[in-house]
Amino acid sequence: MPISLYNLSVISYLQTLGAMHGFLGRGSAHFEATGSDPDSVLDERLYGDMEPFKFQVWNSVHSSLGALNGLKAGVFGPPPPSPAGMDYAGLQKVVSNALQELQQFKADEIDALQGKDVRYELPSRNIVLPFTAEGFVLSFSLPNFYFHATTAYDILRHKGVPLGKRDFLGKMLLKS
Repeated sequence: MPISLYNLSVISYLQTLGAMHGFLGRGSAHFEATGSDPDSVLDERLYGDMEPFKFQVWNSVHSSLGALNGLKAGVFGPPPPSPAGMDYAGLQKVVSNALQELQQFKADEIDALQGKDVRYELPSRNIVLPFTAEGFVLSFSLPNFYFHATTAYDILRHKGVPLGKRDFLGKMLLKS
């Protein structure tokens, strides 16, 4: 498979969001089996100054699907706040919906964005970072995406959900 902007972005996002869909499901099953409320994990953090679990999942979707929409628009920024009352099942639905939307992107549509200018804007701090599409994906979107997906996984592990590395890796692109 040649490396293209589509393969770097959409294929990577699909693999890890697919894995997230799976480990969120395993989390739900664990909470049910232990008689725990899955919503109790929503505000959990690994450290006091880190964002909570619900943000980690929410931002994983924003750093993938939102990033592709930002590539198309030429501008990307921080995620909007998650909807009030978002519960664990709602986060699972957000991930599921993002997977469905990501599957709608076509390779030629995304590859046509290569070389396009895209800006990251953080108005609250008066920050504007200029990128090319591929620079944005490689040095900003993917690292953020993996950071938040990993942190969500780690919080579930920390809360006792029986997960292993294969749960995070998801469906790998094996040679046929």
